[in-house]
Amino acid sequence: MASPARSLKLDPITGDEDLRDLTHPRHALSQFYRAFNTQDVPMLEENWSATEDVSMSEPIAGVTRGWPEIRRAYEHIFSGPARVSLELHNYSVRISGDLFYAEGRELARHAGPGLHFETFLRVTRIFRHDGHRWRQVHCHGSIDEGRQLARYVSILDAPALADQRKSPKSPLMFMPPPPLI
Repeated sequence: MASPARSLKLDPITGDEDLRDLTHPRHALSQFYRAFNTQDVPMLEENWSATEDVSMSEPIAGVTRGWPEIRRAYEHIFSGPARVSLELHNYSVRISGDLFYAEGRELARHAGPGLHFETFLRVTRIFRHDGHRWRQVHCHGSIDEGRQLARYVSILDAPALADQRKSPKSPLMFMPPPPLI
């Protein structure tokens, strides 16, 4: 007989946690949130895998593949009119072999001149162990509530990226997916 499920309350991940051991999933997650919240693009690059199969799917940039496109999406967010910070709440972490995933709710805070807005995103982040440490290989984030999604997109000045996704030359929309094995 299986043991009864237990509810485990995990503290939010904000990026302020200890990063001493990036072979630990929680530290790898915390590194991402620290890099994002401090707009540290080199640390984001360190957190993401350098392999060409990495991808991100989220409301602003759409589907992006490869670190150069993911980097461009982050730089666009960082250059917008609002300062955005993220925290991971109500999450679970599952490990299987050389992969782990964390799924939960991200609290996104937007602050700028005359602006203060918070929204929750559903998020899944997948990391792969590269033999030395965990590196992110995929992120999917979405907003359930239509009005919050519209506000989120307008705050982050998404029209520039939306126009790019419509362009036939845009790698954001037309880059073929990596081959399936």
